[in-house]
Amino acid sequence: MRVSVVSPEQVLFEGDASSVVAPAYDGQVGILPRHAPFMALLGEGTLAIRTGDEESRFGVSGGFIQVVDNVVRVVAERAQPAAV
Repeated sequence: MRVSVVSPEQVLFEGDASSVVAPAYDGQVGILPRHAPFMALLGEGTLAIRTGDEESRFGVSGGFIQVVDNVVRVVAERAQPAAV
């Protein structure tokens, strides 16, 4: 599935992924390929994007996550790469 993570300042991630785990406003949400259409408010926490054997992590706060036609869009009010 195609994933993009954007904040008001920049695009933090754009690429294919095998899974996404996001901090929704009311709890964690996991997204796998061919997920049903979905939209939720983002809470505050760590967004994890798995691409094969690697994982990219971002600290996010506010905004929303949308899943449509195997495309995941994360639009965050604040986002930055998470410390490893």
